[in-house]
Formats: sequence, structure tokens, C-alpha cells
Amino acid sequence: MEVLAALNLGDIAQVFSKMGMFPVFDVAYYIVSILYLKYEPGSVEVSRRSPVASWLCAMLYCFGSYILADILLGSSPIDYFQHNSHILLASAVWYLVFYCPLNLFYKCVAFLPIKLVLVALKEVVRTRKIAAGVHHAHHAYHHGLFIMVIVGYVKGSGVALISNFEQLLRGVWRPDTNEILNMSFPTKASLYGAILFTLQESHWLPVAKSTLILIFTLFMATSKVVMTARHSHGSPFALIESWVCHLLFGSPLGGSEEDHHHTPAAAPSSPLKTKEELSEGARKRKAKKAE
Repeated sequence: MEVLAALNLGDIAQVFSKMGMFPVFDVAYYIVSILYLKYEPGSVEVSRRSPVASWLCAMLYCFGSYILADILLGSSPIDYFQHNSHILLASAVWYLVFYCPLNLFYKCVAFLPIKLVLVALKEVVRTRKIAAGVHHAHHAYHHGLFIMVIVGYVKGSGVALISNFEQLLRGVWRPDTNEILNMSFPTKASLYGAILFTLQESHWLPVAKSTLILIFTLFMATSKVVMTARHSHGSPFALIESWVCHLLFGSPLGGSEEDHHHTPAAAPSSPLKTKEELSEGARKRKAKKAE
């Protein structure tokens, strides 16, 4: 505690928790989200064939968590679209990523050092969304702990949870990428974060919300930056999860199913999990056909 006091962690956390997300952090969130959309096979073709469908997919990638959370809380699913500045900003990012001359904007934001910064900024927004979702649900359902967890979870990973619906807009149906069946790291982390913020909101976790936001943001940003830099799709929770699943559910430790799930050559488990591999593989196949 003396070390934390010397570092003034409480003051830093307070300043950090009050930091505004618009426009810098939100722009980073939109850029990374739409960048992942462009990695999806067929998304570029859809943008040429039907810009309206491409724009709707981009809006789902940017605001899908808000839409799903509003549906769960009984609000209108288009309620967030009243924020004109956010919609226009996300639309501008979508246009630049897909239609910028010579693909210059895409090349800049996909450049690894810049992309790592954007990924870190996106995780700042994700943590705020989880905390805001839990807080919102707490006001609507004061004693509904499970509702708080669900809304916080949806706010953090709603884009992945409605990915199958987004695929339908692009004319693709891939039920094997269901995020509930095969959770990627951001989805798992959102669930664990929602549980932590629910415990804090219910005063069962003796930590200030600002401190929890700071600590969880640092964990998420560091994990995602390292994973992106290493082009890794593993999970920091893998070892703990394997032991817990073995103890509680009898799942084999290091079994064939688990090895298959974590092998790079395995089928992608979620659209947010292996987008770069899908994109690179599709481009290599097209190059071979052209030869």
C-alpha cells in the first residue's frame, strides 16, 4: 500500500477515469474496428458492389455493442444513432478505409507501429464501455447482478456476439464462427471484466472504480498490443482456464480438442480472432490463381 501511495495511483486513476474518449480514442476504436471488417473475406467486393451494405456492416462493427445492449435493456436499437458526430466520424473512417485513393489510409493505419497504438487506444474504449454498461444496468436493475454482468459483457464484446448477423448483410453465413461457442480473447476478457466491475458496483470488491478501470485498461491494452505484435491469437487465460475446466467440468488438460483450438492451422474460431490470417490466405490464393 505504501508503494501505491507513493505512486499516487489513486490520483492517476481519477484523472484517467475522467479522461474524455471523444474524438481521439473513439476514432482509434472506429479505425481498428473497420480495419478488422476489411480483413474479412469478401468485404472489399461488397464495398464495391453495395456500398450501403458495406456501410451498415461498418456501423455494426462500430456500434454493435450499443445496439445489442439497448435491445437487452428495452431501448430502441437505433437509439445510439442520434449521436450525429459519432455516426459521421465512423462513416468518414469507413469511407477512408475502403475508398481512399491508392489505399493510402488503409496502408497507413495497417502499418504495424501505428496499428499497435490504435489497438491500445481501442482497449481503453472497451474498458470504459464495460464499466458504463455495468453502471447503466445497476441503475435499471439495482440487485440484478447477472443482468449487470450480461450488459457489461455485451458492451465490451457486442460486435463479436452479433457477427453472424453482420455476415448475413455481406451475404455470408458461417455458423462455425459463433462467438459463444468459440470465444476469442477480447470476448473472454470482456466477460471477466464485466464480472469484476459488477462486484465493484455491488461493493463486493473493495477497489475504487477509477483504480479498477486503470488496472483493467493496462491489462487489456498490454495483452492486445503484445498479441497483435506477435500475430498471436492465444489467450493469457488459457492455462488457468484449462485447469479450472479440468477441475469443474472434467475437460482434458492439453487434450486434442484444446490443441486443435489453439493451432494456427485450425479453422478460425471467430471473425475477430483470425482476420489477418484469413485476409493473407485469401490474397495468396488469388495471387496463385492469377499466375
